[in-house]
Amino acid sequence: MLSRVAEKLYWMTRYMERAEDTARLINAVTLMTLDMPREATFGWNTLLKVTGLDQQFFAHYPEANEAAVMRFLIQDERNPSSIMTCITHARENTRTFREVLPWESWEWVNELYLYASKELPGELDRRQRYDVLQGIIRRRQSIVGLLSGTMSRDDAFQFLRLGRNIERADMTSRILDVSHAVILPADTPAGAQYNDLLWMNILKVLSAYQMYRRHVSVHADSAQVVGFLLHDRLFPRTVAHCLAEIAEVVQALPRCDPVLASARATQAMLDAADSATLAATGLHEFIDRIQVGLTAIDAALQESYFRLPDMRLPTSSVEGAGAAE
Repeated sequence: MLSRVAEKLYWMTRYMERAEDTARLINAVTLMTLDMPREATFGWNTLLKVTGLDQQFFAHYPEANEAAVMRFLIQDERNPSSIMTCITHARENTRTFREVLPWESWEWVNELYLYASKELPGELDRRQRYDVLQGIIRRRQSIVGLLSGTMSRDDAFQFLRLGRNIERADMTSRILDVSHAVILPADTPAGAQYNDLLWMNILKVLSAYQMYRRHVSVHADSAQVVGFLLHDRLFPRTVAHCLAEIAEVVQALPRCDPVLASARATQAMLDAADSATLAATGLHEFIDRIQVGLTAIDAALQESYFRLPDMRLPTSSVEGAGAAE
């Protein structure tokens, strides 16, 4: 497979996953703000830091209020990681290598683009926003099902898996970290009651609530939820599962040693973490370390598969534009 085709496949699925998971992140915030007690507040500035977009945001907006943050994350084409931008880039990458994918995939990706173009412009209240983003999530899930059910398990499919799992691990960690943005007053009865509801909402937006109840507990305990979303190897949206998928894929590819070493180093760091300790203190800092590890995996992939030995500078092509730090 040509390296440029592999890179386009990798970034197509990363952008699609980023669009879906940003929608999930925003819906997590929406559910939290709807359910929060009156004395609680949500740190919109903290949410921007969780997504790693605070510097880009303040280059264009003077204040981090709800309306501005939602516009930036959903619609603003100046944000390379906004939902609309990601869908646009994924559509463009899909258009340029339609011969590699099932022919229906272009139609379905284009349908997602047309839906987003119609529904996302303009101001949306919280309920409208939630419903539109759920529509994006469902359409993206349909594309995943199409590709999984109709593609040969060749190199093209493996690069789709790599992009999906790196982006999914990153965004799952960010959704887990969104709890850091909720500010409850100290010594209030609402604090303990809301804590369970907060973690339940995080599980729900990751479509993990039922599997968590089946395999862990009927109660959304913070330490158990953190442990499940970080360490569980069976649920496909956990960080541990995504890292295992990455390691499995690259072992079947040539020149895999740098990527495999980075994946195993990140997995070892994850294995050494204690969920109860993280839930009590230090979760935000640990999530930062996970994201550094994922960035190292991405850099190793770029060097091993997407860049020729004499081409060390990144290109300005669509597939690599706006990569998450």
